Amino acid sequence: MTKVVFMGTPDFSVPVLKTLIEEEYNVVAVVTQPDRPKGRKRVLTPPPVKVEAEKHGIPVLQPEKISVEEEYQKVLSYEPDLIVTAAFGQILPSSILDAPKYGCINVHASLLPELRGGAPIHYAILQGEKKTGVTIMYMVPKLDAGDILTKVEVAIEEKDHVGTLHDKLSEAGASLLKETIPQLLNGELTPIAQDDSKATFASNIKREQEKIVWTKDGEEIYNHIRGLHPWPVAYTTLHGDVLKVWWGEKVESEKNEAPGTVIKIEKDGFIVATGNSTAIKITELQPAGKKRMTAAQVLQGSLIENGIKLGDDYE
Repeated sequence: MTKVVFMGTPDFSVPVLKTLIEEEYNVVAVVTQPDRPKGRKRVLTPPPVKVEAEKHGIPVLQPEKISVEEEYQKVLSYEPDLIVTAAFGQILPSSILDAPKYGCINVHASLLPELRGGAPIHYAILQGEKKTGVTIMYMVPKLDAGDILTKVEVAIEEKDHVGTLHDKLSEAGASLLKETIPQLLNGELTPIAQDDSKATFASNIKREQEKIVWTKDGEEIYNHIRGLHPWPVAYTTLHGDVLKVWWGEKVESEKNEAPGTVIKIEKDGFIVATGNSTAIKITELQPAGKKRMTAAQVLQGSLIENGIKLGDDYE
């Protein structure tokens, strides 16, 4: 049987691993990131892929750095015929990439060469794209630049956010892998080189990218909110304090108020002016030092009032 080593870490990777198991490939080992502290209490928590692998009694390796010889030799000791990766989170050394008979393939959540990098799902929504997809490619030392084996498109709906699109792409990737591996093993695929001139990049989200800029058009702000939901979450400021904006929706407004101004309060939310006539109705938020709550809960207090300004940069 073809010996497969799977490398992956977050929830996105789990359906891919499950597919390999369900299709009865000989998964001889799983490589994932080390357990990390999580939550306010910093509880040491295993990656989702580790949890799934242990359910099936598959050996798990958790190198801090896969590029260290001692660590990659452990992987090579399993003599894999094929290595499959999906959101592993580390760059593989040439010693691993060159070893398997059928190579190393990666399940990437974009239509390459667009959105290479660690946050393709976020950027697809942030940029207001109407579609994205999954690409399975050969791995090379350059970031997400290997020859393409297969790809599939996935539509982005108006109310999709990172969470819903993540789940769609994860399942699409698993299904595509199910179709791809038999063709790969049978020599039925012709790899297609990527056009580097068309490459775009989706680097990991930085803190400064999370802040809402109210002078932008409402459509762009809406994409910003859903492109960071449910993680890491967009935010604005109120009287200098951080105000996380978990969810909002687009509404048309005839009022010509300064961007960031609360122009109307309704039972289930409050409407904020933007850089154009498309305002944002905030429906779910998290004031500094408090839990996530609906706008209706917040409006029971006096924190939000008509005419108040969000985003202190514009006061």
